[in-house]
Amino acid sequence: MPTEAEAMVPTEEWLITLYVAVDPWWQRAGAALVPPRSGPSPACSDVELVTLALAGEFLERRSERAWRAEVAADWDHLFPHVPAQSEWNRRVRWLWGAFEHLRAFWVRTVPLAPGAWEAIDTAPLPVKHPSRVRHPTCSCSCDWVGVGPIDGPQGLAADFGWCAALARWFYGFRLALRTGVTDGLIRGWAIVPAAVDERLVADGLLDGVDGHGLLTDQGFRSAAWDRCWAAECGLTHLLAPSQRERATRSRPAVIEAFVSAFRNRIETTNNTLKDRFHLEHHHAKCFWGLLTRTATKIAAHTFATLWPLDLIPT
Repeated sequence: MPTEAEAMVPTEEWLITLYVAVDPWWQRAGAALVPPRSGPSPACSDVELVTLALAGEFLERRSERAWRAEVAADWDHLFPHVPAQSEWNRRVRWLWGAFEHLRAFWVRTVPLAPGAWEAIDTAPLPVKHPSRVRHPTCSCSCDWVGVGPIDGPQGLAADFGWCAALARWFYGFRLALRTGVTDGLIRGWAIVPAAVDERLVADGLLDGVDGHGLLTDQGFRSAAWDRCWAAECGLTHLLAPSQRERATRSRPAVIEAFVSAFRNRIETTNNTLKDRFHLEHHHAKCFWGLLTRTATKIAAHTFATLWPLDLIPT
């Protein structure tokens, strides 16, 4: 029996299939969405670099440098002009928006069914504190990566936040996700401050979404917020049960069964991002690196959900 690592070795057919999934979108719309660059056209095209970056995430190649070396050594007949490491890194950062546009394009091919349910949840996106000083009550044991402060645009900056699900402090940001509960597809996401009112995050992720059900955890509890969204777009909001509701079984059994079944699916999506795509161990050293790697991981997750090519025998 092959090991898991052996099963994830790419084949020529696998890489061609991934390229074919990216290239039609690139030719129709993708190329026009990338900001123009000065200078001659590079020997390695942007669509090739997008394909390789997605393949690295899909195949769990945690080191960008090692993945580039593997491509240059083993797949040079498919990608004969692999750029130098510094150029690879610089160009992938420039293309970060392409990964998000590509994800949105793929998701549009699977429209949300009328009346379907979605879920909104947040997950820690830790970075390394520049002084290595942790919160006085912090007992987290996650790996800190990168150097120096990581600050984003419009005042978005890394800070301390509390993860209730893991009962730990972390330093960095939060990744907010809007996910379909039936298909597991990520249909919207945002990087937000570590200490943030999750209802404000939901306001942004739900903009333009009408008439469906929403499943969240207790951090979104607000009667006023429910009334506002119910009146504005007919949103039906259902909360995961609190500890007291679990103990007293105060809600109907059919609702509890519904929440339990679909909540587990959302946790599966979050765990896949963490375990397979190594969301918390991104090795980013600046905000734009963090943004690029997050967008790439989410696009790769979308591709893996729609086309599980890892099931193809190698």
